[in-house]
Amino acid sequence: MAGKSRSGQRVEPSFSSGKERSDDGFSAGERIAGGGRSSGRENSKRDNSPEPDKPRRSSRRRKQQKRRSGGGFFGFIRSAIYWGIVLSIWAGIGLAGLVVYYGSRMPSASTWAIPERPPNVKIADLDGSIIANRGTTGGEALALGDMSPYIPEALIAIEDHRFYSHFGFDPIGLGRAVVTNVITGHAVQGGSTLTQQLAKNLFLSPDRTLERKVQEVLLAIWLEHKFTKDQILAMYLNRVYFGSNAYGVEAASRRYFNKSARDVNLGEAAMLAGLVKAPSKLSPARDPAAAEARAQLVLQAMRDQGFISEADIKTAMSQPPTRAKSYWSGAENYVADMVMGQLPGLIGGDVKEDLTVDTTIDMSLEEKAEQALNDVLAKDGKKLNASQASLVSVDATGAIRALVGGRDYAQSQFNRAVTAKRQPGSAFKPFVYTAALEMGLTPNSIRNDAPVKIGNWAPVNYEQKYTGPVTLATAIAHSLNTVAAQLANEVGPDQVIKVAHRLGIESDLQANASIALGTSEVSLLELTSAYASFMNGGFKATPHVITKVTTASGKVLYQANFDNPPRVLNPDVVTNMNSMMAGVISFGTGKAARIPGWQAAGKSGTTQSFRDALFVGFTSHLTTGVWFGNDDGKSMKKVTGGGLPAKAWKEFMIAAHKGLTPTPIFGGGQIIDNGLPMAQTAPGADQQQTTIGSIISGTLGGGQAVQHQNQPTLQQRPAQQTIQQQGNQTADNGDLEDLPPANLANDNNPYSSTPYDTSDVPPADVGDTGPTTATVRPHRTSLLDVILGQ
Repeated sequence: MAGKSRSGQRVEPSFSSGKERSDDGFSAGERIAGGGRSSGRENSKRDNSPEPDKPRRSSRRRKQQKRRSGGGFFGFIRSAIYWGIVLSIWAGIGLAGLVVYYGSRMPSASTWAIPERPPNVKIADLDGSIIANRGTTGGEALALGDMSPYIPEALIAIEDHRFYSHFGFDPIGLGRAVVTNVITGHAVQGGSTLTQQLAKNLFLSPDRTLERKVQEVLLAIWLEHKFTKDQILAMYLNRVYFGSNAYGVEAASRRYFNKSARDVNLGEAAMLAGLVKAPSKLSPARDPAAAEARAQLVLQAMRDQGFISEADIKTAMSQPPTRAKSYWSGAENYVADMVMGQLPGLIGGDVKEDLTVDTTIDMSLEEKAEQALNDVLAKDGKKLNASQASLVSVDATGAIRALVGGRDYAQSQFNRAVTAKRQPGSAFKPFVYTAALEMGLTPNSIRNDAPVKIGNWAPVNYEQKYTGPVTLATAIAHSLNTVAAQLANEVGPDQVIKVAHRLGIESDLQANASIALGTSEVSLLELTSAYASFMNGGFKATPHVITKVTTASGKVLYQANFDNPPRVLNPDVVTNMNSMMAGVISFGTGKAARIPGWQAAGKSGTTQSFRDALFVGFTSHLTTGVWFGNDDGKSMKKVTGGGLPAKAWKEFMIAAHKGLTPTPIFGGGQIIDNGLPMAQTAPGADQQQTTIGSIISGTLGGGQAVQHQNQPTLQQRPAQQTIQQQGNQTADNGDLEDLPPANLANDNNPYSSTPYDTSDVPPADVGDTGPTTATVRPHRTSLLDVILGQ
């Protein structure tokens, strides 16, 4: 029986006096050894028995579960920390993966190298001062120590004030930028350091992508490892874009302040630093007010960082605001463009490194030339419909001392002194007379000023009036077209062209009869340099502006040498030509160009319908050519070469000769006839010749002698068209030359200030088919008639 009543499992004895009790919270049935089940009877008995300790056990369980679940505020904090750590770990793993992935797409770090800065060409004047910088950057690179100390301080204060403490990437700055942008709702701050910005500028595209940002950080860390902080800052300042096509602090300083970055003051440095954020938008050339407001923020940042004091800010803000021009301006930029056009041919290829180009330009003369043109245009340009002008001035070797290619470089960069080719008009006549002198004539040779016809061409004088027999000196002084046409026909157009090319005219010239009147187009530069051969005594004056080209290391790539120019004219021919052209200024069409105290010579020129007006002349010091006209070829209002151009020529030459001791032109203005100067002819000849000269022309002034007997004749003349001397006739008009001044015989003061006169109108254009009536002045029988057998 006992065996039947016993279950298969052993039950531990209980000492609870008939009540189930457990200190560990378990019932007796749950403490069966072996974990087996109780019998059905025992289960039934347990189910029917009272359980007075059940609520107590439930409360304990809830407390245990609450402790295990970590409930309450502190539990939330613990959970937040926990999950924050977990998320941070995963984010770090993800970020590391991105860095590894995007870094693997970059070239090996062993191949990284700083790209070469685009080369700059520094163009200097005669004294070594900078005329301009040319190249992609627009300025040379400067060492950090050579810059104004305000520049790096201003940049660091506004862009990256922890520059000297971070390792290329600034987590604090990035976090601050993120918080600021989140609060404001849009991007107002950037988290990039100066090193990151440099890395982006050097190596990467401006695309805003995650890949570029990761690569930017990697490159910034590499830069910090490779270079010092000062080297990084110098690279940044020499390459960053400052707007208006200026890359680097030197280019920007010259662009906006017309000074070197070495010399900028505190206010200017603050403005430069402020441009980095938005170069185009904040450019003082575009929005001076915005640039000034940004500069004030930079000044405050500099004060906050301890770079400057409040007193420094007051001083900086008291300075006048910057007024940068909207474009590069100044006539020297025409010279800079000219230099850049010639440079590849002189160094044998493209510019591949920083170069310094020394030029022949005298900046003081350059400024005076620009001022002279602007003065004349401002006074009379509008009312006379003259909108443009250009000027070239060279010395005896052909070195260009001043060159102005137009009225305003900022408005038009076209170089009218070098690139433009226009008819020179009567300014071409000295080549005709030179050819005649080389064939045996002298300034005292006689030609008849009367209507002529050469083939189908019948040139007429400016006034449509004729004087009769005149000397060549008188003919060129009053620019008589009939005499010039006769001489060109006698020597032959080909010979005239040979003389012009020999003296430096390189343009194609047409070998026709009208070449005597300057109908072939030339540039002002080549025309002016050709006149310099008369100034220097007969040597070729090759125009040049570049004297030396050197690299940054001092290596000479080009050295000009014009010390031994070839002789192109006989000295006697030069003496006579200079004497005749001196007459142009003394008593001829160029009286408005007289320079007090200085002997000068030159020639004026006017083309069809007053489209172009020129004056080219020289002293013993300089040869200068001036042109006035319009780019569209429209006619001016009666402007001749002896008008606006002669006046501008005079203003410039007076300024250029200030402080110099006057010296005579080559030959002293005397005439050499038959190998002897006129001063060495027989006694008493002067009086007779002067009298004869007065009989012949009635206009010769200054005691100039004229010889009539034994006139030289041209030898070996080529066969020419027949010249038909005419009386009254209908003819095509010749060159439009300046109106000769009236009453020359009474002009006893060769240096009087004579205003230019534009009241007379030439009858028609060169080649105009419109009929004009030419008249011949009554001719009286004189001693010349007896000599010539008439």
